[in-house]
Amino acid sequence: MATLSFALKNDTGSNTVYAYITGQALDNHNALFLLRSDGKTAYYPTSPSDTMTNLSEECAIPLGAPGNTTTITIPHLAGARLWFAQEKKLTFYLNPGPALVEPSVSNPADPNYNLTWAFCEFTWNDYQLYANLSYVDFVSMPIAMTLTNKAGETQTVKGLPANGLDQVCDALKAQNSKDKAGWDKLIIQRDGVNLRAVSPNTGRTLNNSLFNNYYEGYVNEVWSHYANSTNNTLTVNTQADAGDVTAKVASDLLSFSVSGVSYTKPSTGDIFSNSTGSFAVSGNGTKDAITARLAAAFNRSTLLINSNQPNGESVSNYYKNDVTNHYSRICHEVSLDARGYAFPYDDVAPNNGLDQSGSVFDGNPKLLTVTIGSGSGKSVKDSAIEGDATPVQQPVEGGKNKVNGKKPSHFHELRRFVDKLSRRKSDA
Repeated sequence: MATLSFALKNDTGSNTVYAYITGQALDNHNALFLLRSDGKTAYYPTSPSDTMTNLSEECAIPLGAPGNTTTITIPHLAGARLWFAQEKKLTFYLNPGPALVEPSVSNPADPNYNLTWAFCEFTWNDYQLYANLSYVDFVSMPIAMTLTNKAGETQTVKGLPANGLDQVCDALKAQNSKDKAGWDKLIIQRDGVNLRAVSPNTGRTLNNSLFNNYYEGYVNEVWSHYANSTNNTLTVNTQADAGDVTAKVASDLLSFSVSGVSYTKPSTGDIFSNSTGSFAVSGNGTKDAITARLAAAFNRSTLLINSNQPNGESVSNYYKNDVTNHYSRICHEVSLDARGYAFPYDDVAPNNGLDQSGSVFDGNPKLLTVTIGSGSGKSVKDSAIEGDATPVQQPVEGGKNKVNGKKPSHFHELRRFVDKLSRRKSDA
């Protein structure tokens, strides 16, 4: 069975840090997989008779003293996560299936809610390793990644600086002072100390009145803009077989030149979640490709300044409107190289454009080094100008994700689909 090495470095300053690996084992019929605490032995849980059943094996991998590097070995995995916890171990449960009940930041009753933890995500199959830093749910401990391939070439995502969480929280407070929209409510503290900053979508799970109608005025402006019959036509490049498609607003619908593809006005919840109402996954490949690019444009608030999405776009134009996803803006501004997955379609970019998603991927991986703690850069932030960032490679035409060197299309949507099929989170 094929295996790959991960090198996990403890750069937290704490002697008590644990790692966990979860995913679907591709070479074992997609079975639920966890790695045991020795960092090399597979654990395939069987289906329990009751919900919320404890794991039967120890899966907390101790990372040792600060500065120590622990090497682990994984098989081919899909929809996988590498979890880190500081000071205390995480609690995972099993439901019948088996389905894994993962730690939750949206359920205050979850035993992990008040602990310090974070994760990054990856898939490794016959074609490539793809990994990314995820801020889709929340920001907490800094994580950095370096991928080395068999030719000795490397890719790096630097992540947050050592005090990144505090910087994010300070910026959220500053934004809330400007617009009183509730950005400070995304900050979760324990004993007066910042524990995490959650995304607007997670925040709305904790408080369903948060950001009510926040995007309504902007959405109305967009609808009015593209209802202009003489001047304004929206063009979306699907970056797939359908190519460019155009749209106008008529009868309060944004209707595209592709038969049957139209959108009602998205709500604030639709925009922050990227998965409900107007932006729910349809199963129609062309529509879902359009949805991804529309949702990204709404989160970045670029639809009034660029009618050619996502091409013709520049990172310098993202988040310029007063009404925008300021959580995502702040995550990018604080990150050492301005990269990290801050909403589910944050991998949308112009053809040969700049990577926003904080991903590394290669068809011939040798070693993934993941640093938990202060990131791969201590204090010097890279310039976010276009010449300093790494272009992102677009998904393969037709939605196929099996070509070496190409990243999966919209990794977080694929991960959400895996969650629905085989996992149960403790968010109830």
